[in-house]
Amino acid sequence: MTRVFAGIAAGGTGSRMGADIPKQFLPLKDRPILIHTTEKFASLDGIDAVFIGVHKDWISYTEDLICSFLPAYREKIFIIPGGDDRNETVFRIIDAIEERFGSEAEDIILTHDAVRPFVTDEIIADNIRLAKEFGAVGTAVKTVDTVYDSADGETVTCVPDRSRLYQAQTPQTFRIGLLKELYARLTPYQKVHLTDTCSICSVRDYPVHMAAGSYLNIKITTPEDLKIAETLARELL
Repeated sequence: MTRVFAGIAAGGTGSRMGADIPKQFLPLKDRPILIHTTEKFASLDGIDAVFIGVHKDWISYTEDLICSFLPAYREKIFIIPGGDDRNETVFRIIDAIEERFGSEAEDIILTHDAVRPFVTDEIIADNIRLAKEFGAVGTAVKTVDTVYDSADGETVTCVPDRSRLYQAQTPQTFRIGLLKELYARLTPYQKVHLTDTCSICSVRDYPVHMAAGSYLNIKITTPEDLKIAETLARELL
């Protein structure tokens, strides 16, 4: 039977938020954002374990949060030191999964941003279904705004066709064996400069299927995002 793991990337320092602590630890409806996000995955029977990659300085703090807010799922949640970027964190999580649970090429990993607490059960289920069938999945919604392409940051170079544009979200979900194989085939330059995990597949010409996201599945990155999230939390959390 295919095992399913969640990998939550929580290694950011939150510099754009301007807070004293990383943004994933900021309160949202009386609980840290990370706790809301983690519970979305840990509470699902179809997910075997949840791994959280955090900065090494915040591991103990994160462990205390899990014990305080999610004691019912404590045995299902594992906290590891994250990497310098998202992909390094993802592969550290994969290493931790294989160290604890063994290596099975067909195992599935859902990779998710710690600061997207409004992900739904439906989005997660769709990711798992598509990953089992196709191997690589990215969550997305159609872009509703016109997008400018600017080469110099001051003038409009071109206006891409909006009908073909989608806004990427997470989860991004993969068969672990496939993701490892494609990553091993990247050049050293690509390994350093590809920051989006789906790009590991697309740059090696492996198709990434799209799961339907939600415009409410926002990433909380700025103080303005947090204000929006506080409003959404009253209805969704």
